[in-house]
Amino acid sequence: MSKQRDRIKVLSAGIFSLILVLGVARFSYTPLLPIMQHQAGLGVAAAGWLAAINYAGYLSGALIATMISDMVLKDRLYRIGMILAILSTAMMGMTTDFTVWALSRFVAGLSSAAGLLLGSGLILNWLIRHNHRSELGIHFSGIGLGIASAAAAVSLMSYWLNWSQQWFALTALGCLLLVPALRWLPPPDRSALTRTGQKMEDAPPSAAFLRLFTAAYFCAGIGYVVSATFIVAIVDHIPGRAGSGGLVFLVIGLAAAPSCIAWDFIARRIGKLNALIAASVLQIIGIMLPVMADGLVASLVGALLFGGTVMGMVSLVLTMAGQYYPTRPAKMMGKMTLSYGTAQIIGPAITGWLATRFGSYAAGLYLAGGIMIVGTLFLMMLKVVEKREASANLSAPLPDNA
Repeated sequence: MSKQRDRIKVLSAGIFSLILVLGVARFSYTPLLPIMQHQAGLGVAAAGWLAAINYAGYLSGALIATMISDMVLKDRLYRIGMILAILSTAMMGMTTDFTVWALSRFVAGLSSAAGLLLGSGLILNWLIRHNHRSELGIHFSGIGLGIASAAAAVSLMSYWLNWSQQWFALTALGCLLLVPALRWLPPPDRSALTRTGQKMEDAPPSAAFLRLFTAAYFCAGIGYVVSATFIVAIVDHIPGRAGSGGLVFLVIGLAAAPSCIAWDFIARRIGKLNALIAASVLQIIGIMLPVMADGLVASLVGALLFGGTVMGMVSLVLTMAGQYYPTRPAKMMGKMTLSYGTAQIIGPAITGWLATRFGSYAAGLYLAGGIMIVGTLFLMMLKVVEKREASANLSAPLPDNA
């Protein structure tokens, strides 16, 4: 019973940390974007640049994660990241100065890397070490819960609070989340053995597999970031759907919350790569529906498909990365996220430029959908590489001392 209680507390610490660093510090910017454009004079191109700067911070955090092997240092940086999430949120409501906003978004990006990569690595290491399932679906449900919480909070607060007051209210919410995020995650164990004495050994993938895997994840990053950042503004600017963007974003979060757990179960039945391909195809449909079909229903169905797949893909990829490196889970997680994070810098900047040129963010969705198709082809190629390498391993001669 004590083991199960410890597992629940550790997973809950991860969930609360993700709600803090992603829901409060990072994704609350998405539903607040149109409000800040209306009340604080935030321009279209500037909004795109703030999103890009946020992902630059996230990318910097991912780079740091790839270079750190010491578990104690990772734990310390994770805890610093939680505090930075609070500070970056408060900074957004203090001024209308673009430079301060840019600094806030960069720091929020750093904190989200701390929660998503360092926190996930620490939790995966704890799960493996204590002989629990090395699946992170429950942990990653915090991403969807964070998105849904941000959308619901902004939707409710908009009746009473202006844009800056909402940032301060979100800061207060973040302070409540900070306590379990820090207290319920135990200090890391640096032993090379699990609690039952089994040795933890890394088994990295081949270079060919890693290249294709990284390229596919880059494409998924483009697909994810354009919709996640601009979907509220896109839907609000579609004739007849003004004011519906917040609802669409809420549906994305509600669909994302259970999706990581669901895709864990699906991957157990059909394999992780097949699950990634299926999720990618459904996500393409979800991305394109709001601009290719008329009516709010199409936007909501698209939100369900997008929300129900995007975090599931992140969960599957990062779980696979952590399983290749059980002693240093954040190492490959960080490398994969460098690819994902690069896409998240490029995507918003290009979308902002396209919006300025064509007067709409919708062109960004067409770009995201096209790149996601390429990423799906990369995943299909991975199936071929995996099969070829499995055949080569079976036909390899046994060593002389076998």
